[in-house]
Amino acid sequence: MKKPAAMLTLLLLAGFAITGHAQNYPDRPIRLIVPFSPGGTSDLVARIMAAKLGEDLGQTVIVDNRDGAGSTLGVSIAARASANGHTLLVAHNALAINQTLYSKLPYNALRDLAAISKLGISPSAVVVNNKLPANNMKDLIAMAKKEPGKLNYGSAGVGSAGHLAVALLEHVGGVKFTQVPYKGGGPSVAATISGEVQFSIPVMGSAATHVKAGRLKMLAVTSTKRSQAFPDVPTVQEAGVPGYVFEAWFGIFSPAGLPKPILATLNQSTLKALAMADVREQFLRQGIEADPSTPEELTRILREDTAIWAKIIKSAGIPIN
Repeated sequence: MKKPAAMLTLLLLAGFAITGHAQNYPDRPIRLIVPFSPGGTSDLVARIMAAKLGEDLGQTVIVDNRDGAGSTLGVSIAARASANGHTLLVAHNALAINQTLYSKLPYNALRDLAAISKLGISPSAVVVNNKLPANNMKDLIAMAKKEPGKLNYGSAGVGSAGHLAVALLEHVGGVKFTQVPYKGGGPSVAATISGEVQFSIPVMGSAATHVKAGRLKMLAVTSTKRSQAFPDVPTVQEAGVPGYVFEAWFGIFSPAGLPKPILATLNQSTLKALAMADVREQFLRQGIEADPSTPEELTRILREDTAIWAKIIKSAGIPIN
């Protein structure tokens, strides 16, 4: 057999093999890696999706928590796995943030992962101590501009979502605040309630109960549109800070190189799950609004967020790990 003909035969056989695998997919249990510990929001999202994907695909989907190194351990395990659809990853926008926050990552999210679908978005909330004489974002910004650095805010530590949310506000609003880091989002919210700090920007799920109980004032939500849970509260942009959007997104990924038929199957199965009323209700209880997408849209979001956060992290002088 001449070399060109032999090469063509090999390519055709490889194509048939891929098609065959896609037609039989999935032929064994699927591992769904969560790069965080059990009980957190990402873990709960993954478990909701695992149940629905398992029902639709006809195979058990096993949630595998691989916590460590700011989620980079679990992501690196997923990135190195075989691209056959039997190892998946639930991650959030830390994928984009960590590309700059960590100087030596064992993976590149844009190169080593294939986006399947966005799962949902979770806005944060600008909340202030009840005694602070700020009833809207314009008041808060005016106070910060009058006395730069005087207002303290609580966060879950350097590089946390609460820290980055305020760093973005400083960048967009041209203001300066002073960070007081705590060991978690819960303690930073408690410090805001007690008046130890004047404000914080926690995830919606951490703030909602306290706002409804009257222990905190919510000035705005950080998403592009108003929260379904607090429809009367404006977005930060509506409240006078144009260009500000900070929302955590959750998505499902696979190792790069996933065959297109399997990618299409997983995207369709994910969209079917996210259209279910019980899934959307379970998400909302965690402060997440279901928001499915195409693989291309999630890839674009990851690429754009990576570039945005590289600029913010560097301009804010946030230490690189």
